[in-house]
This record gives sequence, C-alpha cells and structure tokens, in this order.
Amino acid sequence: MNVICKLTDKDFGINEIEMNEPKIRLASRGIVLDKDGKIALQNKTKKNEFKLIGGGMENSEDPKEAFKREVLEEAGCEIEIIEELGITEEYKSLQNLKQISHIFVSKVINDTHRLGLTEKEENEGAKLLWVDTKEALELIIDCYDKLLPSAYDGVYDTRFVVTRDRKILEHYLEKRG
Repeated sequence: MNVICKLTDKDFGINEIEMNEPKIRLASRGIVLDKDGKIALQNKTKKNEFKLIGGGMENSEDPKEAFKREVLEEAGCEIEIIEELGITEEYKSLQNLKQISHIFVSKVINDTHRLGLTEKEENEGAKLLWVDTKEALELIIDCYDKLLPSAYDGVYDTRFVVTRDRKILEHYLEKRG
C-alpha cells in the first residue's frame, strides 16, 4: 500500500513523547468529484477549517464502505470509488494515538442534497463546498495559520487534518501531472 504521508508531532514543532501501545484509529477519506470535476470540501466555519470528506471507520467496517458512508453523511452523495490512492499515517504522541486513513478518489453517481452531519459538525458550522482542485488546495493551505479551537478540541488535531489533506491533494495533483 502506497503511503502518501506520515505525520508526527515533529512536523508541527512539538516535542514528541514516547507512545506506549497507542490507540489505533482507522479512517477513510478522500476526493469526491462531481460531474464538473469539482471536489467536495467540508468547511467548518467556526474553526476556519477546510478539509476533505471522510472520517472514522465504525467497528470492523470495510474502508471502501466507510468512505461511501462518510460521503453520504458529509456531502449527501452516493459515489462510485474509481481509485485507491493509498494511506496516510498520523502519530499524535500527545494523545497516544496512531491514525491510519485509507484514501480514495470517487465520483458522484447521485446527489441527494441531504447532509447527515453530526451534532459536532453542525456546532462547528460545517458546510459543503464544491470547488476546483487547485482552489481546494489553496483553501486548505490558507486556513492553516487561521485555525481556531472549537468547543470540542484545540487546534492540535486540526493541524494534523489540514496538513494531511494538503498532502493528499498535492499527491493527487502530482499523479495527474
């Protein structure tokens, strides 16, 4: 499996602490393309965060099924997965957590126009945007220095999210030349 990126606390200027039997979190996320070639981004307005669609896998859920579920919840779309890009690894020593995300590229086959956001996402002002890929990358890069904490977490986790998603988009664009 192609590893797109590995992120650690060092990438954010934070001294790592030794991880002891870290909790493992599995996730699925990636690029969702509409019929015009625009990609879905979730913008959490109260955090100044822009991110790709995706989230944690539930129980022993298959990565592809988890991605399809997350896209239906966060973007209101049924999708067809057209490519598996690889995985990302995040090592958050301050939380003793290792997250492995399966990364996919997909295309919309049906837009229900109904989001199934969590209470947390709603409280953080989550909204769906469709933008071209280069604009998505610019939004993700530009939000990094403007991130705000939410009632749920500080910017520690969000810096990982934004950096990971930037690396995913850069990898995707590089593959396409």
